[in-house]
Amino acid sequence: MDAKERAVALINSMLPVSRESLDKFERYEALVRKWQPAQNLVAPKTLDEIWFRHIADSVQIFAAYPSARHWIDLGSGAGFPGLVTAILLDELGEDYCVHLVESNGRKGAFLKTVARELGLNICLHGDRIESVLKNWSEPVDAFSARALASLDKLCSFVHPHICETCVGVFHKGRDFDRELSEASVSWNIDLVQQESRTDPDARIVILRRLSPKNA
Repeated sequence: MDAKERAVALINSMLPVSRESLDKFERYEALVRKWQPAQNLVAPKTLDEIWFRHIADSVQIFAAYPSARHWIDLGSGAGFPGLVTAILLDELGEDYCVHLVESNGRKGAFLKTVARELGLNICLHGDRIESVLKNWSEPVDAFSARALASLDKLCSFVHPHICETCVGVFHKGRDFDRELSEASVSWNIDLVQQESRTDPDARIVILRRLSPKNA
């Protein structure tokens, strides 16, 4: 079993994925490789492990909260996890939308190209996160972010929106305990942690309730 086959097996252990979605992942991979020399979309050392390090790793986000249909992906970059979430939602045949927040224009052009070629329902917001969320009024069930910012910073972005019907689902690494301790100085935080399936030192964090301590 090669690296891609192991990644596909891992993906299907988290969430059954159709052949159509796997085909879209393959086309997505091809576009990343095509754009990588000019855009440096992912760390070069991870390019040959894209199925495990990026696709399977991103699948964990949707698998952690599969009932969400309207997502906001913060700092989308190359689209991990936002475009992966959109591919998984697209196969359900239900109404959905993934909002991708990415201020870098060249990366935004890549995100739009992938979405167009794969027929995904995304909405690109080419501005800073604070500006995009300041007057947000559209439906949102979940936020996602991967390798973007500390937990304290993520809390500052999403706190007006986290409630019983909206959560944050974030990738966090080995420094998460320190991040949680630092964020807890300013925030009342209710979250659930799940062990990452791709990195024993990482975890998936589901932020369920959040409020500032000085409120």
